[in-house]
Amino acid sequence: MRLSLRFIVPLLIALALAAYATVPLIDRQMLSWFSRDLDARAALIGTTASDTIQGLVTAHDSPGLLAYFNRLTSDERLYAVGLCADGDTRPVATRYFPPQLDCATLAGRANAPGQLLRTDRGLFHVNVHALETPGGAKPLLALVHDMTFAERRGEDTRRYMVMFFVALGGVVALITVAIAQMSWRGYLTGLRALLRGEGLVRPSSDVVVPELAPIARDVRRLVRDLENQYRPRDEAQLTWTEATLRGVLRGELHGNDVIVVSNREPYIHVNTPEGIKIQHPASGLVTALEPIMRACSGTWIAHGSGSADRDTVDRYDHVAVPPESPAYRIRRVWLTPDEETGYYSGFANEGLWPLCHIAHVRPIFRSSDFEYYRTVNQRFADAVVQESQRDDPIVLVQDYHFALLPRMIRERLPRATIITFWHIPWPNPEAFAICPWRDELLEGLLGSSILGFHTQFHCNNFLDTVDRFVEARVDRESFAVTRHGQRTEVHRYPISIEWPPAAMRGQPPIAEARQLVRERLGLPADHRIGIGIDRLDYTKGILERFQAVGRLLELEPQWAGKFSFVQIAAPTRGMIGDYQDYAARVKALAHEINTRYPRAKVPPIILLAEHHDTRSVYEYFRASEFCFVSSLHDGMNLVAKEFIAARDDERGVLILSQFAGASRELPEALVVNPYDADQCAAALHVALTMDDNEQRGRMRLMRALVRDFNVYRWAGRMLMDAAMMRQRNRLASRSPHRPVVHAD
Repeated sequence: MRLSLRFIVPLLIALALAAYATVPLIDRQMLSWFSRDLDARAALIGTTASDTIQGLVTAHDSPGLLAYFNRLTSDERLYAVGLCADGDTRPVATRYFPPQLDCATLAGRANAPGQLLRTDRGLFHVNVHALETPGGAKPLLALVHDMTFAERRGEDTRRYMVMFFVALGGVVALITVAIAQMSWRGYLTGLRALLRGEGLVRPSSDVVVPELAPIARDVRRLVRDLENQYRPRDEAQLTWTEATLRGVLRGELHGNDVIVVSNREPYIHVNTPEGIKIQHPASGLVTALEPIMRACSGTWIAHGSGSADRDTVDRYDHVAVPPESPAYRIRRVWLTPDEETGYYSGFANEGLWPLCHIAHVRPIFRSSDFEYYRTVNQRFADAVVQESQRDDPIVLVQDYHFALLPRMIRERLPRATIITFWHIPWPNPEAFAICPWRDELLEGLLGSSILGFHTQFHCNNFLDTVDRFVEARVDRESFAVTRHGQRTEVHRYPISIEWPPAAMRGQPPIAEARQLVRERLGLPADHRIGIGIDRLDYTKGILERFQAVGRLLELEPQWAGKFSFVQIAAPTRGMIGDYQDYAARVKALAHEINTRYPRAKVPPIILLAEHHDTRSVYEYFRASEFCFVSSLHDGMNLVAKEFIAARDDERGVLILSQFAGASRELPEALVVNPYDADQCAAALHVALTMDDNEQRGRMRLMRALVRDFNVYRWAGRMLMDAAMMRQRNRLASRSPHRPVVHAD
């Protein structure tokens, strides 16, 4: 033991000195890295905002300039913005602009690398850009970024480094003591192995030397636990791609096998006169989840609804997809016509869909429909158990078709990590209370480990509903529900699309897309068009959209014959009476508005009530002057984000309903109340007359958001939260003194 201490004490002293010297160096290096990142970020903001600022400066519009600056500072990192024009001593600036930065000081920093500024409010990074204007003047734009996050990050790094050196010292001390306690014969065996160059591992077989195997195993376990516990998890600093998502899944959840459950399948096989063909449905859910499955592999369990689906599966009801380059597999579940009618058309779409959407359609509840709903949920639970390769799979349950499924899975796979995402709105407790089976639905959803919604408003509604009707502990601080000792976290995860979209590959240039679409529709080359892409669903506000077009032509008759609104409306749920009536009303209103303008060579509304593939949809996006999304109530509405992703020319205008979840993320759109025909008509006129500079400014900001907050970030955030939950559960299960959780 004394011999061991002679080695351990000097080693620990050396490690302490190394930590003392290394930590300040890392601090300085991190501060330098963050400063370089903010320099690049400030340059991008300055370039993006320059056109808009020049126009406001030229117009001497100080209130407009200040309002624009306040909108820029809604970014959590951008703290303050100021502008100095010729002759100014004090800048036009936002509220928290540092008072010590006057125009003379800013002039000395123009076009130089950003500098750090410490005030009583904290540490800030200041960049000054000289803007070019037509008159030759060079206003100075000052961007002040908040650097307090860097200091917090530095504190975390110092703590992690100290922990690392302490752990390293402990590991080395453990190895030293263990070696010292070996028998002399074992010590000589290890020494001979080292002299032969074998070390701890035999190179011929990559097997640990038996005498050191327990030590190596303990070291691996300790390092792995340290990595999992202290690895920084700042998803905001990640660039989210397929590779990032795959890395999160493998690193955080130790595997890449994910089970997704949804009613709709991503690839449908149908019989045609030319043989079996594959359809890729234009569904928001499929659009969001399919890139995730390509990134992570695994199994997608869905209802096999295609006429040729049974002919294309193997004996286990599997089919590999995508057909051109298989990356995952579909497990198809078969339903009888009665089951499909009761579960899907009945309880899901005549009951839950109108219940959750405020679209003035009365929900219909039948006990027979609910029994089919329960039966089908149980069948999907059986499929999940069959497809699970281990007792703790990661299961992503999608949407209102499977409210009972999480609890069914939990009862058979207690260690599963179940992430349920509700793609539609969640109503307030008073509205939800009319459902006869409200308790069963809530109990089913609370079988989830994590329950996700698009907006915080929907999360709040769900917690209010649980608090009202279920005996459980609702923690509004951490947004969690504990029932029967099992915790369900309720979080906001705004869904998005992949970036860049696969449909953009091989798309023709904008000018060519405009020509192709106008030739296809028989329109003149200079004809202006707007676009709407929806299912023929009463929640999408297509009638209100057409009424706005009619009102535009009443208020601005010069657009008659020069502008047409193209509505692509995919038929859906045609077996339900409300949908049949709605489709007839849409067609009748389009015809009625078109007959008002018999002299127009081109009708004001072009209704295409048929399915279009994703590539065609993107071509219409690229050929249009604007896109109109007029949902009466929507969880998110990915059409808005797809339009933005399609416009790589940074042109086009998005008109967006205030009742779509996307409106909370995209304030640069023209946000309207779809029930106000005059307001919507005014927005249509603004979209048709908006100049290129304003279009570019708005579209750049929206494209940056959709790029950064893409579908991989949406999935990654859920998976990272699931990983943290799994780690907490492992630690709790190891603790002999863990508290027992009781529901209130």
